[in-house]
Amino acid sequence: MPEVQKKLRVGVLGCGPISQAGHFEACTKACNAELYAICDSADDLRERMSAMWAPQKAYADYQQMLDDEHVDAVIIATADAFHVQLAIMALRAGKHVLCEKPLGVTVEECEELLQISRSTRRVFQIGHMKRFDGGIQSAREFIQQEMGELVAYKGWYCDNSHRYTVTDAVQPQIVKSLSRRKPAIDPKADLQQYYLLAHGSHLIDTAMFLAGEITEIEARFLHRGGVHCWYMDVAFANGTLGHLDLSVGVRMDWHEGFQIYGENGSILGKTFNPWLYKSSEVDIFHEKTASWSRALAADGQFYRRQLESFANAVLSESEVAGTGIEEGLLIVKAMAAIQASVRTGKSVQVAAAKGAI
Repeated sequence: MPEVQKKLRVGVLGCGPISQAGHFEACTKACNAELYAICDSADDLRERMSAMWAPQKAYADYQQMLDDEHVDAVIIATADAFHVQLAIMALRAGKHVLCEKPLGVTVEECEELLQISRSTRRVFQIGHMKRFDGGIQSAREFIQQEMGELVAYKGWYCDNSHRYTVTDAVQPQIVKSLSRRKPAIDPKADLQQYYLLAHGSHLIDTAMFLAGEITEIEARFLHRGGVHCWYMDVAFANGTLGHLDLSVGVRMDWHEGFQIYGENGSILGKTFNPWLYKSSEVDIFHEKTASWSRALAADGQFYRRQLESFANAVLSESEVAGTGIEEGLLIVKAMAAIQASVRTGKSVQVAAAKGAI
């Protein structure tokens, strides 16, 4: 008889919107993982999701799910403020962790989490699913294999005023519960912080994935006309010049992408609203042949591809291909540096950034 491939048994913590729209389906479609358990303190929500997705176990108590020896790994899909404490519990219970982005909301708590993660030797990955966009992956492959020296990177992430018209049309109907667990402070009470955490983390991660570590940031911020806008000059460790644009509420369609210049070519990337599950259109100019190329990247199920990569790292005891915990900390530090630069009007070294976002 052929050998049955082992699957990673996953427990999903949090039955809210990101699990309903992304993680539950990813777990059921992944070739090397399965939705073994779900956990949520809201009885009505947990029971509804259990009926819809049919996990083997459904827990009201997180510690009970962690105590289940059949759970290999957990996906932490809760409010940002809970990420670190819940990740620490999972690591101490011997579980591998795929944690939704951002890693945390303060530099210090993320530094503590990093130290604990290193001591447990469990696989830890941050849920920056754009690294599993085939178009973006084609850009990284060209940079690593053909582009030579990078000269400049320009990236933009502009969420738009009509995004909910689109997401309401393509996402499943999100089920909510009045008894869901909420942070002590409403995350949307400070929209400048909320947008930076929710959207800025993606912008920074993509920039680091393609151009390397960001070492210095000088940021300007303007809230006008209903738009929150950050313009940022950034320095990369490899000497590449950089500019990032984070604008939320722009009066147009979703506008996200990147433009990269290098020694042996250039890259123009257009990224779509993630809930369309459409890979980025990335046009690569090859100086050697004076020709353009574009990968089709037909498989745009980023959440499933992310989980399969995470499961492969666990099952094969290999390095994570996605965003690791060290990079997750650097992203949090970069966001803290943005906030500090906006406050002071000065350039800030990312390595020295501290405090809350």
